[in-house]
Amino acid sequence: MVERLWLVLISLCYICQAQAALPTSDGQGDKLPTLAPMLEKVTPAVVNISTQSHVAERDNPLLQDPFFRRFFGLPESKPRQQRSQSLGSGVIIDADNGYVLTNNHVIAKAREISVHLRDGRILEAELVGADPEADVAVIQVPAEGLTALSMADSDELQVGDFVVAIGNPFGLGQTVTSGIVSALGRSGLGIEGYEDFIQTDASINPGNSGGALVNLRGELVGINTAIVAPGGGNVGIGFAIPSNMARELMGQLVVYGEIRRGRLGVSGQTLNPELAKAFGLDLHKGVLISSVEPGAAADQAGMKVGDVVIGINGRLVEDTADLRNAIGILRAGADVKLKLIREGKQRTITAKIEAPAQLQFEARQLHQRLEGLILGSIIEDSPLYGKVDGLLVLEVAPGSYTWRAGLRRGDVITSVNRRMVSNREALEEALKLSGQSLLLNIRRGNRALFVLL
Repeated sequence: MVERLWLVLISLCYICQAQAALPTSDGQGDKLPTLAPMLEKVTPAVVNISTQSHVAERDNPLLQDPFFRRFFGLPESKPRQQRSQSLGSGVIIDADNGYVLTNNHVIAKAREISVHLRDGRILEAELVGADPEADVAVIQVPAEGLTALSMADSDELQVGDFVVAIGNPFGLGQTVTSGIVSALGRSGLGIEGYEDFIQTDASINPGNSGGALVNLRGELVGINTAIVAPGGGNVGIGFAIPSNMARELMGQLVVYGEIRRGRLGVSGQTLNPELAKAFGLDLHKGVLISSVEPGAAADQAGMKVGDVVIGINGRLVEDTADLRNAIGILRAGADVKLKLIREGKQRTITAKIEAPAQLQFEARQLHQRLEGLILGSIIEDSPLYGKVDGLLVLEVAPGSYTWRAGLRRGDVITSVNRRMVSNREALEEALKLSGQSLLLNIRRGNRALFVLL
């Protein structure tokens, strides 16, 4: 009786599945709408990325106490490393050169990067360059039998456009989801330093990072980056870096291996109704210039306090985030066209973005034990600005005395022989009171350490 009941249930399930199956045509011989032909062309260009890194294991605090170790006769403690693996996605942008676009957080701190293609091949990749501020990175694989995605003009996107997200969620393998553009120009989320996100309700989950957001023509419109996930899963709010922004950053990463951001040299605030009324402006959006740095790019181009920026390079500027993002993706030396309102009249000026001024010098000029170091100030556009006070190590000559002592590029020297140093003059004063030996206090990421020279 039980067996017979199971057979009935199985039969019913089979019948339900057969009834629920989609028909292959509309009954008149015409095929149903499908994204399959587009995806067949696009999916070979979207790859899965796996990385290997080494993370230091934390010992019990007691084991780090020298007195405790001597009392129990324990040998000297050596840092242990644990192998860590992460998964993400990427998009082949240049098949001839093997360039793959992804997120910085997908490959950050990775010692080994592997790219898994749809045809089953696994290729070892090398890092070309990365920008943590915008969360964009470029890696390179051998250029053999690759398929690349063409990039669309993301400025042409509209809310309501259909989009498709492709990536590797939860390490399951290539997965396709669809939705629409929910919003454009999302910023102020605190996710990245430079934010101008496309918001979409296409399902994006952990592992989709670095994957493709494409339009119905199969063109790349964004790089999937982040989600709002209060419960840890997708709730229909995902964010992607616009293709235009990614294209500009990729160009610099390929040429320089880093982003060489320029600056305009102005301060401003988002125009609101009160400010517009006070300045007699019939405007609702824009950036009111409150100060212009003497001699900076904006000053040389003729910008003045009280100007309202409403456009940059043909794109509307609605608030300070728009202006910052537009300038932030431009390299130093690039020309930029600014549309302004001045005294009620519209005008257009051209400014040349300048490189941030940075004092740099060879430290050996001040002390022989600082051989191989090039030091500089922490500039305003640096992620370190306002967070740490000291001299930034811009270069360390490989094999030099300071290299062998353990100093590396990106370190910040905060003190010399226990005297704070924030500029060259302070360093010179500290060195005058020093003997042959130098005790440097170094900030490296979130760690602090001493280096004796």
